[in-house]
Amino acid sequence: MKNTHRFTFAVAALAIASGASTTALGAEIRVMCYQDGNECDVTKDLAKRFEGENKDVTVIVDTVPYKAITEQLPVQLGAGEGPDIARVTDLGGLNRFYLDITPYIKDAKHWETNFGKSLAWLRNGAADKGIYGLQSQLTITGPFVNKTLFDQAKVPMPGPKATWDEWVTATKAVAKATQTPFAMAWDRSGHRFAGPAISYGAKLFDSKGDLIIDDGYKLISKKFVEWNKDGTMPKEVWGGTGGSSYRDAFEEFKNGRIVLYLSGSWQIRRMESQIGKNFEWIAVPNPCGPAACTGIPGGAALVALKRTKSPKEVARFLDYLSQDAVYSEMMSKTENIPASVAVAAKGVTYNVAPAAKTALTTFVGEVSKLTPTAYQIQGYKLNRAIFLNTVTRLSQAIVGEMSTDDALARLSKDIDEAVKAAGK
Repeated sequence: MKNTHRFTFAVAALAIASGASTTALGAEIRVMCYQDGNECDVTKDLAKRFEGENKDVTVIVDTVPYKAITEQLPVQLGAGEGPDIARVTDLGGLNRFYLDITPYIKDAKHWETNFGKSLAWLRNGAADKGIYGLQSQLTITGPFVNKTLFDQAKVPMPGPKATWDEWVTATKAVAKATQTPFAMAWDRSGHRFAGPAISYGAKLFDSKGDLIIDDGYKLISKKFVEWNKDGTMPKEVWGGTGGSSYRDAFEEFKNGRIVLYLSGSWQIRRMESQIGKNFEWIAVPNPCGPAACTGIPGGAALVALKRTKSPKEVARFLDYLSQDAVYSEMMSKTENIPASVAVAAKGVTYNVAPAAKTALTTFVGEVSKLTPTAYQIQGYKLNRAIFLNTVTRLSQAIVGEMSTDDALARLSKDIDEAVKAAGK
């Protein structure tokens, strides 16, 4: 079975690397896509409808693992290969490979008016006015809670302005009363870590706009390492994997092993489909620190890539997906928060269970609490310099390879070296 999967993936990768082709029947464009839930499946359905209205274009959506997007796609693009469109999360970091579709779309004002904030994430600084892709998934980081465990423990749930320390106290009490192995878990991700860091006063940037590890970042880092060491969190989530590899903690939450799980709005569909009625889960507002109560915006964008041989057709497909009715349908079927101002104002009808609908409403409410720094770090083209190295160094502190102070000192050097290597 493993060999079959490897062969299938190899064929898919070869097809993606071959890119677009132009045949007697018209242009063929390929979309390299990963999905948290059903995003690629929905994109395939919309692509079929697009093909029905555009007989000269064939759209092939290749669904790949997320690791292929983060590790293999940059290598392919660096070699001048890869797909025509890709669904990416390193929004600004891959900008040098993006195609500006402005000359090929019907109404650039429609894009600027409705997707302005997310368009900026794809650009190379304030002077860049290009339109490079469509935010297909706006996300907000935030926690999920196993409410059933709180009810069983008869522990009052902290309120909407509760601090992280208050949540730690409450979830530890619940874990003890219900014999749940752990109180909390956070995804193994520097992006997820950034929300609590900003809440604890991390500014992330100095006056020159350079990344820094300041007192706020150090404060939450030390708390986080200690929570892993004292059993508040399962050490295997961050400490069980080397380097900067991503690992979520969904399985731990799904199996009732943790009380609170810090992840984000993209997990709602998995919560609904995989947990169902096994226990009552809810999304709660981001806990507070001394400075804020913020998560991090983000998500995925379908970006046009320079290496395409069919720029007009690529732009036409993305333009189609940006139309209000089509985009609203995409958000409804994928159960995501709309990045479009017009679609958000009109509202999206979610045909989901009450728990999912309530969770979506909670995350929408978090948008107004996002700090300017949260938007800034998400759009910063070198944000992976801090996101990835945070994971590596704090993991080393968690497993005892070095002290937290040494890990933070190394982290600061790692960031400087990464930024320098990128030619900043």
